[in-house]
Amino acid sequence: MSRIAEVIVLALDANEVMEPLTRDDPARSWYGHFVPVHSQWGASFGAGWAVEFDRMRSRTGLLACLESLPWPRPGSVQVLIHDEEDDCFGLWMIHDGKLEEVGLPRTQRYHDPAPQSREFPPRPGYLYRTDQGRTLPEQTPAGHRDERPAW
Repeated sequence: MSRIAEVIVLALDANEVMEPLTRDDPARSWYGHFVPVHSQWGASFGAGWAVEFDRMRSRTGLLACLESLPWPRPGSVQVLIHDEEDDCFGLWMIHDGKLEEVGLPRTQRYHDPAPQSREFPPRPGYLYRTDQGRTLPEQTPAGHRDERPAW
């Protein structure tokens, strides 16, 4: 199943922490590697990395991997995720040692019902803007969603 997604990690003083993630590693649960985001002003930005995924299965475990890193300034860690069917990037930040999605004003994440089998990777849902004047889908009740982490 294809769902292209872009992920941007912003974190202060994290070059050492992120360096291993700039190389492919078959031992990781997710496939790919981050590339540094460079500023037009040289090293002044130096706090961002990006990766793109072209399949849902290839990104499984990414947030758990990022959570486990020894961030020098965990309060500065921001993970921006844009799935191909999202209206905008979602934001995850570290709270009590866990990366949690932070609700953005005028947005809502909608979830599909859980699949009948675990053959396919979990879906992350869809992040929609609620201020665009369109009809939004009906939200799946929490007890009917796939509880497996999509990221």
